[in-house]
Amino acid sequence: MLKEERQRIILGEVELHNRVLLTDLADILDVSVDTVRRDVKELDAEEKLRKVHGGAVSLGFVSPAATGGHTYALEEKRAIAAKAVRLLRDGAVIFIDGGTTCLELARMIPENRSLTCFTLSLPVALQLLGKPRVDVIMIGGQVSRESQICTGASAVHALADIRVDYGFIGTGYVDALHGLTEFDWEVVQVKKSVVHASRKAVLLCISEKLNSQHRYRTCDISAINTLITELPPDHNLLNPFRDRDIHLL
Repeated sequence: MLKEERQRIILGEVELHNRVLLTDLADILDVSVDTVRRDVKELDAEEKLRKVHGGAVSLGFVSPAATGGHTYALEEKRAIAAKAVRLLRDGAVIFIDGGTTCLELARMIPENRSLTCFTLSLPVALQLLGKPRVDVIMIGGQVSRESQICTGASAVHALADIRVDYGFIGTGYVDALHGLTEFDWEVVQVKKSVVHASRKAVLLCISEKLNSQHRYRTCDISAINTLITELPPDHNLLNPFRDRDIHLL
């Protein structure tokens, strides 16, 4: 495989999943980790992604406050956010996860909507502070330098003490059989806590992530009340999820 083709695939994986491991990229490309590391280093130098220890992250993930910019599949994510906003009612208590799709949801909340919103994401919190009728409660913890999202035991403990009407979450990977999965154990622990704290867990997910999986499971797909993609709810790609009795938007 030519270097240009390898790097195109690397960029595609990074943009889709936000964060990827060098070992996973090496498996996908069937090359050595050293080869992938060199490719990632070149792409970092060209400012097409950000090289981090053991992997790479998308530029939209490390600069989430930018409006658009490097955000992958921005129009699809805005379509998802527009659907999610329709669930919100005055007086609701909600949680909004980190990530680019959840940030678009925070941006789209109407100025006149009265809400209480918990979040672990600094960019989401800053966006919500511009909404005069949204009370913002930041859940603290160890802050990731890449995503600007809090993780760790203190975040998990804080989430155990709350109950929200809707928990809007993202995921790296989702499959009708294997549920929501990630490669980061710390992230999984926090997302588990969000699902448990939510009367209704709402997954915001672009369709390209459907039917993908990784090593650590956040929850079974049955723990998700509503799945929102950019697709119409009757799309054939959603049939495996429809069969699991999930509300589709």
